Amino acid sequence: MGIEAVVFDLDGVIIDSEEVWEEVRRGYVAEYDREFLPDTQDRMMGMSTPEWSGHLANEVGVPRTPEQVAADVLGRMAERYRTALPVIPGSVEAVRRLGTRFPLGLASSSARILIDQVLETAGLTDAFRVTLSTEEVPRGKPYPDVYLTAAEKLGLSPAVCAAVEDSSNGLRSAAAAGLAVIAVPHGVYPPASDALAQASLVVRNIAELTAETIDTLR
Repeated sequence: MGIEAVVFDLDGVIIDSEEVWEEVRRGYVAEYDREFLPDTQDRMMGMSTPEWSGHLANEVGVPRTPEQVAADVLGRMAERYRTALPVIPGSVEAVRRLGTRFPLGLASSSARILIDQVLETAGLTDAFRVTLSTEEVPRGKPYPDVYLTAAEKLGLSPAVCAAVEDSSNGLRSAAAAGLAVIAVPHGVYPPASDALAQASLVVRNIAELTAETIDTLR
């Protein structure tokens, strides 16, 4: 049983946004004289918007409601993406290359406003048959919801879909959903060893990913 569709993560796979997220959220937390702990960024990677905004409000102690925190941070991120999108070299080409062979989906922990902004700025709005934010499903990564829903909307069993992921929670999410997992580890925020072990394939960078490579899965 071969792979019939590919579902991409966004942050850390198509755009190198984790450092931007950390910079924006760290600066935001500092404005309220709260402490951004060493593990704060790692804990929030893969969380949906309600989850990470709730974490900043309730755990880190930013004196704003989770809804206010989300609006504040997302507004700053969208502006960054409009003016200086941190596209990973080779990622747009990889999406286009695989799109000539497979129907594509996108399963991201980013909010819908950011997904749409990234795709518009990168010229990829027409590349994906399905795009999903974890805020549009019951639970964020590492739960399987977003990948299960992506496969369903593609009209396929998860067993014939491959996921392209970089983070620990993303790898766990895709594996829990039953997709074949392709890991593209981030150099600054590498996945945990137990999460990486769930990948069927590990590539050094997104530019290496080809349809022929994906055909070796399953």
